[in-house]
Amino acid sequence: MIREIQTTTQASSTAIRYIRSHIWGLTPAQLHDLFWAARGIQVVRPGKPADARGPSVFLLMRNDQAVLAPVNNWLKRLNWSGCSFLSVRIVDRSAIEYQERISTTPSGDLQRIDRIYPQKQGQIGRVVVTTDKQIATKWASLAPGEERWSLLKSERRNARRAVWASEGVFYDLSNSQRRDDLLTELVTQWREPGRIIPGIYQFAPGVWIHETTQISPSTRLIGPLWVGAIEDTSEYGPMIGPLALCDDHQCAPMPEIDWDALHIPSFPLVPRIQIGTSRRASKRAFDIVMSIAVLLAALPLFPFIMLIIYLEDGRPFFFAHMRQTLGGHEFPCWKFRTMVKDSEKIKASLLAQNVCDGPQFFIAKDPRLLRSGWWLRRLQLDEFPQFWNVLLGHMSIVGPRPSPDKENQFCPAWREARLSVRPGITGLWQVRRTRLPETDFQEWIRYDLEYVQHHSWRMDIWIIIQTVKKVLFG
Repeated sequence: MIREIQTTTQASSTAIRYIRSHIWGLTPAQLHDLFWAARGIQVVRPGKPADARGPSVFLLMRNDQAVLAPVNNWLKRLNWSGCSFLSVRIVDRSAIEYQERISTTPSGDLQRIDRIYPQKQGQIGRVVVTTDKQIATKWASLAPGEERWSLLKSERRNARRAVWASEGVFYDLSNSQRRDDLLTELVTQWREPGRIIPGIYQFAPGVWIHETTQISPSTRLIGPLWVGAIEDTSEYGPMIGPLALCDDHQCAPMPEIDWDALHIPSFPLVPRIQIGTSRRASKRAFDIVMSIAVLLAALPLFPFIMLIIYLEDGRPFFFAHMRQTLGGHEFPCWKFRTMVKDSEKIKASLLAQNVCDGPQFFIAKDPRLLRSGWWLRRLQLDEFPQFWNVLLGHMSIVGPRPSPDKENQFCPAWREARLSVRPGITGLWQVRRTRLPETDFQEWIRYDLEYVQHHSWRMDIWIIIQTVKKVLFG
């Protein structure tokens, strides 16, 4: 991979101003920390106190370090393992073979081409992801220069920890070129900085500018592009991203983060949606045909599933829970029993271990689950009796997750929208949810509303295919 860098004696001075220094009063390091904060994760550095009021996940790193990496796998590992401490070993494979720097004279004539080889073919570094505020506070209490992971050894003994290897990109904040590279990458990846950075707004798709900036009518802006507090943009001409135009003013302090606001869904809560008669009729016909076909195909499995349940925990074979369908009417939602008897009574003693942020209940290793129940749920065999509910008209093959009245009371606008269609055996939430900490209920609302607003035959077929892939391949 070859990257071309144009740096000229005179012309490059303008190009450097596009990237270097600060934008919206913030340095690249501050923007990096806000980028993670927008995802509900606080970056904690030595000498800088951790905010114990809001975030539930902390990312510990050194003062001279910045990192961009796909964090979803980290949080899944942290959540499913039940650990509060995840040591992530990051391998940076972004090193390039070499760079070419083109230098020209002030008149624009070619002067020379320098080929620059990197000193290392990649880096290996480490960060720590934790949900333990004590560990985050311990790391923040260290003085700059004492950034040694061994100092967390005492906390490691008292907390369950796991180790994870991941790919990502490290940035040395003491290097001006790497700070510029970080800012360029943030401009490319961060699509909605206005959610957390005050005083900016989206001027055009992918173009974010400061509220004090006056854009000249002759200036052409093509995103992704960030424009700082500039008094006159006419001197810059066309600006084509990825690009960041720095401020004319001095740096501003780090804005205070409203962590509570970050947990509020950014999608609209729309009320009841009108559905066409033809769509409803064709969907119902599809449900009837599909449910009959599935029940006939699965019926030979029923005696074996019932026998497995009986040998492990006796009767009953089925479990019915009252859920709501169109217009809020209740119906018994049938499943093969996968938990011990009186599981609802035992649930009260396990509420403290719930990892969901809404009315749902979920723990990684539920002690109420039967041994056979784990396999039935893994292959989703426990849900075959729900096709009987589909045949009776209580449910649909595809739709929002069926939920009881108690759960639907948490959000009236969401309730009215989701009860305007039949609940489904599978749905958008089932194939897209991430199980990330503090987001499960928000994702549930988001995907239910997205389905109600945009559902179509194309979406239903896609969801069915994704469900089959998830069952077969995990």
